[in-house]
Amino acid sequence: MPSADPTADAGAAVPAAADVNAGAGSNARFAAGSDASADVDSSDTLDLRLPEELLALIADETSGSQGVWRPGQSTPQPSVSDDLLDRVGDWGPTDTPVGLFHLVPVRVERDLPLISRWMNDPAAAAFWKLSGPQHVTEDHVLSQLAGDGRSVPCIGVLGGTPMSYWEIYRADLDPLARHYPARPHDTGIHLLIGAVADRGRGLGGLLLRATADLVLAQRPSCARVIAEPDICNTPSIAAFLTAGFRFSAEVDLPDKRAALMVRDRSTRYLM
Repeated sequence: MPSADPTADAGAAVPAAADVNAGAGSNARFAAGSDASADVDSSDTLDLRLPEELLALIADETSGSQGVWRPGQSTPQPSVSDDLLDRVGDWGPTDTPVGLFHLVPVRVERDLPLISRWMNDPAAAAFWKLSGPQHVTEDHVLSQLAGDGRSVPCIGVLGGTPMSYWEIYRADLDPLARHYPARPHDTGIHLLIGAVADRGRGLGGLLLRATADLVLAQRPSCARVIAEPDICNTPSIAAFLTAGFRFSAEVDLPDKRAALMVRDRSTRYLM
């Protein structure tokens, strides 16, 4: 699970590569699965068939634009299952000291080449472990998109430019909850700052704070935002502290020893 930007007002010089990843690590979110799924008796359902014209329209809308992000491009509609996170796709942009920031749910056909390129950066690969052929990243992203909505992969768009990869997830419904005293609706965040030019500028801490506050603003039932960077990644931990998180505990996860970082709703205006 990756780390974050160590330089945002932290007051110490650190390697620029350290702000690539934040509070995540792909392997620590191991096989979350869908605990809450239930079998549906087909005899109790209706055989509804949509007109072919409507199906064609839906297919065209779903395919979206190919390739790079374009300013003003419409945000994909979240699935019904996204209700587990209060419809991340509807949260809209938020102001930050460095410009307007927007979490846009991932569309594989549009975003996969960019995400895969970011994951193959050596600084990112060390934490996310998703380097290699594009299908490695694709499998990781598709596993979330095919789930019940407890984790929503997003592109972070700053000033109209895609520059980071995020995962917003229900920490209380994640295997992580087995390793700390989880509370209902705890929400976790993972961050990868993609472009080399965006590293070492203090963006990690600024965007972590903005995103945590966005989570708390858009999810009234959530009292805490959680992250779990590697305990050895001191620049990442420094970025979380800069972003108003507090160090809560060390936790042993299947792939690392992590620092449990917490941003509390009750103190978000004080820290």
